[in-house]
Amino acid sequence: MQPTDQAGPPPGATPPGATPRGLLHRTGRGCARHPWLVIACWLLVLLAAVGADRAWGGRYEDDFTLPGTSVQTGADLLAAHGGPTARGVPAQIVLTVPDGDLAAHRPAVEAAGKRLAALPDVTAVADPLTTPGATTPDGRTGYYTVRFDSNPASFDTSYADRVDEAVAPLRADGVTVEYGGPLGKLAAPAGADRASETIGIATAVIVLLLGFGSVAAAAFPLISAVIGLLAGLAGLGLLAAGFSFAAVSPTLAVMMGLGVGLDYSLFLVTRHRKLLHTLPDPADAAGRTVATSGRAVLVAALTVTAALGGLFASGVGFIGMLGIAAGATVLTGALAALTLTPALLGLAGRRIDRFRVRTPVDEPDGDGDVWQRWAAVVGRRPLTFLLLGATLLAVLAVPAASMRLGHVDAGASPAASTERRAYDLLSDGFGPGANGPLTVVVTLDKDGASAEERTALARDLRQALSRTPGVASATAPAPTADGALLVSTVVPDSAPQDPDTAALLHRLADETLPDTLGPHHATGYLTGQTAAQQAFRDVLADRLPLVVGLVVAAAFFLLLAVFRSPLIALKAALLNLLSIGASFGVVVAVFQWGWGSALLGVDESVPVESYVPMMMFAIVFGLSMDYEVFLLARIREHWLSGRDNEAAVAAGLASTARVITCAALIMTSVFLAFLLSANPVVKMLALGLGVSVVLDATVVRLVLVPATMNLLGRANWWIPAWLDRILPRLDPEGGHDHHAPEARA
Repeated sequence: MQPTDQAGPPPGATPPGATPRGLLHRTGRGCARHPWLVIACWLLVLLAAVGADRAWGGRYEDDFTLPGTSVQTGADLLAAHGGPTARGVPAQIVLTVPDGDLAAHRPAVEAAGKRLAALPDVTAVADPLTTPGATTPDGRTGYYTVRFDSNPASFDTSYADRVDEAVAPLRADGVTVEYGGPLGKLAAPAGADRASETIGIATAVIVLLLGFGSVAAAAFPLISAVIGLLAGLAGLGLLAAGFSFAAVSPTLAVMMGLGVGLDYSLFLVTRHRKLLHTLPDPADAAGRTVATSGRAVLVAALTVTAALGGLFASGVGFIGMLGIAAGATVLTGALAALTLTPALLGLAGRRIDRFRVRTPVDEPDGDGDVWQRWAAVVGRRPLTFLLLGATLLAVLAVPAASMRLGHVDAGASPAASTERRAYDLLSDGFGPGANGPLTVVVTLDKDGASAEERTALARDLRQALSRTPGVASATAPAPTADGALLVSTVVPDSAPQDPDTAALLHRLADETLPDTLGPHHATGYLTGQTAAQQAFRDVLADRLPLVVGLVVAAAFFLLLAVFRSPLIALKAALLNLLSIGASFGVVVAVFQWGWGSALLGVDESVPVESYVPMMMFAIVFGLSMDYEVFLLARIREHWLSGRDNEAAVAAGLASTARVITCAALIMTSVFLAFLLSANPVVKMLALGLGVSVVLDATVVRLVLVPATMNLLGRANWWIPAWLDRILPRLDPEGGHDHHAPEARA
């Protein structure tokens, strides 16, 4: 592949080696010339942020409230009229004995109940021996229902030790005690996430050393990423003091912050080492690096955060705040890359490759590079490679068509966990539906209802509930203390995550309650954790198309402004949608179909957690645009220098293939390391994100992008004059747009 006969760059293009003198260049050069000042500032900020987080940081807890929904209305009515036993967050403490029955251990049961009630944050404790329906017919298994004033899963882990002390009389008396629900999550052993982080960092060290040979080139991205991540996590903790963040937020923030922080700094270090061959002053090389690749980092980080910000279009605060959590560490990672990395590069100077494990390498030169030869192969048969790549992604996406959203219950937790053992004891003793009871709350729409009318209403409601297909049992509707409500507990005959339970919820809400209560001029509401999770799922399923549309549109217009090409922006959006569909398909095949899920520690098929597709879409789309920006920025740079589309594609692919491959290996290792988590939802996100990065860095970047760009030819760079005039100029490489009269750095 040979360049065209043009001797030099076209008018207006940045000459080779020229240095844009904009804000980013001055920032990079200034950080490189004053490295100790920059490092000291970062360390001070980090220490202050961590100290403030320790002193005033908030807690993370799941909040599935959905204002304005029937489920939330029922919960609010129950909280207002139900008394202490209906308020707060419930958790089960399950008891069982191998022989005899629990009644034989009454003194220990009563003593443990009093000690539990005396714990801080506990609002009510229902004794299994005095609460109807709280023990099995054989009397061997029962459960306390303990209500807390906030979600115990967010408490400090030392609280679990206090619960252990409270139930010590039971264990001393030979009673087996297990913790269910949010209390079981609190008691889960910690350490898996720390192991995941360690594996991700260790893998990054190995990949960087083997990929580039230079110890400094491996160390600088790690230092920058870790400091940026710690600062972001501390800032997130401070935000949690004023806003509600889900329990999975810090894990998601670590996955994102560590992955992108390493990638962003790696791109800068690689470009800097290349520029040192032609620029004598390391500070100038650092300035040029930040003005070029740093601009691509900035665009990529803004694209990711814009995609995550699109989650607020769901209208669900729980989802939007997850986007904030992930975006916080993405931004701090980018900031560290743009300031701390050039400071470290300036500190190393021209001795950056002094310590090495093998001959250091950087961006390749010449037509003999393997990646240029690969680009030439794709360029000779672009349609064939396009069809092969697209077919592979389409096949992987097939399972996504059968995706079933729901909530993954404790039955998918590790078999050794107390949460899982409590779940199994309840299922064996009371039936699978006992792990997800439903609460029916009824209000009379007319004042002054007589006692006879209330009795008739309660009788008809219990009969209707008991006869509804899918109901295992229903308690007699009982009035609240103030008589404002009637309340009944319905136990399904299926597990919370079973599709039959979802069907029952819709049947009760759409048929049983309206048909039964209408003639009595009453209104019924389904509430409780299982009902809330189903409502949450329904809302997210309805809003997913809106979020997808907004994220795709935002990314399209950003790429259009950056690369000034409608076809490139459209192609990027379509290819990313295809790769996201493939990653969805892998998640469905593994977790919902059960293909290999046991290897990941999930021993049963489970639905896809309701918020995973929306989160995955925003994250994957943003991360895909990362590599798209880095690759296209270099292709465009070569295009502006020679106006030969085929040569530009080959040169751009060759100059970024090594660094993108290493970056993808690092990010994939970071994501897949979180498969060690005990949380099945974290496993889903880890697998989906890891697979998406692999597909994006291989099938999309190495096959589909060069194939489509070779097929489109010079049309890649076409833009209507009127559109070019109205678009803002966001040049990703600090050079000139080929329509622009002057450079903008």
